[in-house]
Amino acid sequence: MARVVQFTAPRQAEVVEFQPEALPPGHVRVRTAFSGISAGTELTAYRGTNPYLTRTWDPEARIFRDAEAGVAFPVVGWGYSETGVVSEVGEGVTGLAEGDEVWGIWGHRSEAVLPAEKLLGHQLPPGVTLSSAAFARVGAIAFNAILSARINLGELIAIFGQGVIGLLATRLATLSGAQVVTVDAVESRRAMSLTYGALTSFTPGTAAEHIRAFTPSPSSSGAEGVGADAVIELSGVYAALHEAIRAVGVGGRVVASGFYQGDGNGLRLGEEFHHNRVELISSQIGGVPVELSGRWSVDRLQQTFLGLVGQGAVDVEPLISHRVPIDNAADAYTLLDTRPGDALQVLLEF
Repeated sequence: MARVVQFTAPRQAEVVEFQPEALPPGHVRVRTAFSGISAGTELTAYRGTNPYLTRTWDPEARIFRDAEAGVAFPVVGWGYSETGVVSEVGEGVTGLAEGDEVWGIWGHRSEAVLPAEKLLGHQLPPGVTLSSAAFARVGAIAFNAILSARINLGELIAIFGQGVIGLLATRLATLSGAQVVTVDAVESRRAMSLTYGALTSFTPGTAAEHIRAFTPSPSSSGAEGVGADAVIELSGVYAALHEAIRAVGVGGRVVASGFYQGDGNGLRLGEEFHHNRVELISSQIGGVPVELSGRWSVDRLQQTFLGLVGQGAVDVEPLISHRVPIDNAADAYTLLDTRPGDALQVLLEF
């Protein structure tokens, strides 16, 4: 029997068995090695706050509708950061072979049957391990935010939130030629951001003042600087988004890349946002910035990121704080839900 993680109710995770699928032509069977838990989007499903649990997404109109829920408990096989080994190849498949190490999205399950086309080009590049490849999706999320920020050489970029995606964004922004400062409530994460290229790191609350003091003054008399050229907000906290808006200069860009829940308490758009004519945009892994869509895709983001890992430009292994056997999956979710400051990337091992 195969195994899969499911959420049976809010804050209740368990591992259940299922009968392995037959292998149709044009498909491959993958035996999972690692599956990364998303400490953002995935926890909203675990906690029962994800909008899909109360509304339905209309993909044609591209709006949520207050109809029946699009997803209901039990939520089975959530997860989008999987790696594994091709264990069986169906009739008519070319470009993949038994033993190939691959990455992709098939959820927290011990094995999956997938159309071969979904894994073409997803073999691990040189220098990338199965555990490192589990960062393909979160790396692409960070990469997407970097592209959305339109970073220019020498600009000051502030990155709010130094979890896994925030730390990767810090490294990628540094590679893009930016001067980077970071913001996070957890001291260990602020310290780690320095090893990933940040010049300095601030605690929330007064970060905007510190960031402005870090930049040149707009005049010879000024006590405060012009502010950051752009800010990437990854914590998903409305108060942090408001502070990010306060931190940019006139006409500065704020990339909202966190997954914000509920009403926008703490976000006041009549203040700095209005007076400084701040540009606020959303970055979401469902697509790349529209102006780049002719050349970039989500798959290119993922493959380029893994290429950087393979070349040694981005080191993801220090971000793995826990490797949890699949049988202990419930403990992993409890950890991320109740003690988020004690963990970074949690990998489920199969």
